[in-house]
Amino acid sequence: MSGTMPGAADGARPTEQLPPASGPLTGEEVPPPPRSSVFLKELLRGSAMTTILAIVLAMVVGGVLIAITNSDVQAAAGYFFAQPGDTFAAIWNAVYNGYEALFRGAVFNFRGASFEAQIRPLTNSLGFAAPLIAAGLGVALAFRVGLFNIGARGQMLVGAMFAGLFAFNLDLPIWIHLPVTLLAGIVGGALWGGLVGILKAKTGAHEVILTIMLNYVAFYLLMWMLRTPGLLQMEGQNQPQSQPTPVTAQFPDLLGPLFPQLDWGFVVVVAATLLVWWVIERSSLGLRMRAVGENPHAARAAGINVERLYVYAMLFAGGLAGLAAMNQIQGNVTTGFGATIDAGIGFDAITVALLGRSRAWGTFAAGILFGALKAGSFSMQAQGIPVDIVLVVQSLIVLFIAAPPLLRAVFFLPKTDLEKAAKARAKAAKKAVTA
Repeated sequence: MSGTMPGAADGARPTEQLPPASGPLTGEEVPPPPRSSVFLKELLRGSAMTTILAIVLAMVVGGVLIAITNSDVQAAAGYFFAQPGDTFAAIWNAVYNGYEALFRGAVFNFRGASFEAQIRPLTNSLGFAAPLIAAGLGVALAFRVGLFNIGARGQMLVGAMFAGLFAFNLDLPIWIHLPVTLLAGIVGGALWGGLVGILKAKTGAHEVILTIMLNYVAFYLLMWMLRTPGLLQMEGQNQPQSQPTPVTAQFPDLLGPLFPQLDWGFVVVVAATLLVWWVIERSSLGLRMRAVGENPHAARAAGINVERLYVYAMLFAGGLAGLAAMNQIQGNVTTGFGATIDAGIGFDAITVALLGRSRAWGTFAAGILFGALKAGSFSMQAQGIPVDIVLVVQSLIVLFIAAPPLLRAVFFLPKTDLEKAAKARAKAAKKAVTA
């Protein structure tokens, strides 16, 4: 019969078969994702319970450190076997007073003489959180594309540099001067981050090395400009410090002069969080970014321009870091800034992004938590507790999030299917070697 394939009559199998559809049209397998992408993907897919348990365990370890460093506990421990109750009471008082001071300094001061004094700690926490959230969003966005952005510090410094060069020498009304300064900082950070994206796209250089090295370049470039009269150095000064932020370029207070730590920069950060969420989760650009983050080889096989997305991601990340710098310059700093304007925020942003699982609103919540820890650390220090304990707690949170098996071992949680499969593969490999 015409139209019948040879060898297909009477139910016989055709003599010619199509190649297996196991990859692209060439029939080749899609290469697996890079090892760094696999690590990021597994790290960011942890459950909310893992995050909560990491925070709880870090607070417990912090309580132990508070007790060890407390002088009353040390004194009571000297006669522990004679009166053990005194030691346990001293431990309870030390830990309770420490975390009670943290709460009073970060959330609500029930000892305040007025309602404004009672809620001022919360506004302080939100003010400290604003630059952390902005920089954390930049790191988180890069993570979603499979990039380790360690350069938020350098991007913040260049953002401050641009703001100082292009906005501090202008005499404009506030409704023009403020957005111009803000835009200058964002553009400066975006250009510094975009440089990393271009170098990675064109040369294949690793972004971790690029961002770390460019951090030093940005720092020393800003130091030179702060020491050079006519550039950023304040007139009549020999110290590396810029001129004061013009009043017309500062964010107005959000709730009035009683809450100076919280300004309209926080509202800008909330808008930035909404924008990042929409770009990553709802836009076609975000879909391509997430595809590159999952497996750049498969994304390239699907027709996505991976190199271009690397540049876009680092432009976004650098711009958000520049926004964090503007929260420092236009909000809290009014007497000029130095080369340490980043105040460690560029590196804290990495922990914020990890804690937030590189999701926009997760990063927002993590930034508020770290802002609260920073605000409360001053009250803890007033109680004689070393402020470094708060830094240890922050570091432990990230450590426990990065080591889910450790958390499951501590809290006796069941292993995940991924861990069971890894253990089974390890047993099979060991058995094959010993056979």
